[in-house]
Amino acid sequence: MSQVVTFGEIMLRLSPPEFLRFSQTNQFDVVYGGGESNVAVSLANYGVASSFVSRLPLNDIGDCALMEMRKRGVNTQHILRGGDRLGIYFLETGAVSRGSKVIYDRANSAMAEIQLGMIDWKTIFKNTSWFHWTGITPAISQGAADACLEAVKIASEMGVTVSTDLNYRAKLWNYGGNREAIMSELTSYCDIILGNEEDAEKHFGIQPEGLDITKQGHEVKAEAFLSVCKQMMKKFPKAKKVITTLRGSLSASHNTWAGVLYDGSTMYESPQYQITHIVDRVGGGDSFMGGLIYGLIAFPDDDQQALNFAVAASCLKHTIKGDANLVSVEEVKKLMSGDASGRVAR
Repeated sequence: MSQVVTFGEIMLRLSPPEFLRFSQTNQFDVVYGGGESNVAVSLANYGVASSFVSRLPLNDIGDCALMEMRKRGVNTQHILRGGDRLGIYFLETGAVSRGSKVIYDRANSAMAEIQLGMIDWKTIFKNTSWFHWTGITPAISQGAADACLEAVKIASEMGVTVSTDLNYRAKLWNYGGNREAIMSELTSYCDIILGNEEDAEKHFGIQPEGLDITKQGHEVKAEAFLSVCKQMMKKFPKAKKVITTLRGSLSASHNTWAGVLYDGSTMYESPQYQITHIVDRVGGGDSFMGGLIYGLIAFPDDDQQALNFAVAASCLKHTIKGDANLVSVEEVKKLMSGDASGRVAR
């Protein structure tokens, strides 16, 4: 199956055990993850040859992040080594009416100090058919934004399919870059665009027509986002498909989950799942993107099947501790078939 390359920062995640608050804990659970590395891990689990491109410090912590990717079957040969530190984020896991909280400590990380020209994209893309980036990467630093722009330009020139998850992060974009201008230029090279209503509004000023999204609560209506998809395609004519996830939040522990895909003429809508007793929702969007890329490769003529696979895959991610989605194609298809019993497989 086609090789997929992802580009971004992998970080050290430190979390209090269970549902403790930062002020209660005297220890942290250690996980390695990041938006683009999570997508690569999902694809490797599905049997797709995936490669992750990043920059890691040449020290023991950088080695641990590298080993984590190798353990999951991701190609790491194009990861650069250099810089002084690995980015860190602290996660306090919420429950019921208390939401989760993230604190970033990633300034001056090895990836934040990456520069234009450090990566040989033409060599990397020689045997690649798909390149994926997210809105997190250009939010890290100007150097990361420049490297990402270099990548999408070369990928587009070489006929590689380019996808993005717009991933607006309010706590990033601190280096003074013009977010709308940077994201607009990067996204203009994309064939596949994933983003929710907040991503579209914050990055491009695009809003659903005739809808106040802040008043929807957990009653998320798929048809409300058709206008967003159409506006996105008008702004980015290279895009062949625009996709959005539909998360309704009844509480931090109970969400509804679905998605829609628009191909310029047809709006596809997935089944909606009730996700109760959430174990870990971080990485939910990444698991959707990993499932979507797999689905679009495995079912090239069936956008409905691709969308349904992505939603089911990301539904299962909410049951898994850590950043990455560690499920198989068979497990996703089982849920797609309607079997959500959770019975023991003997």
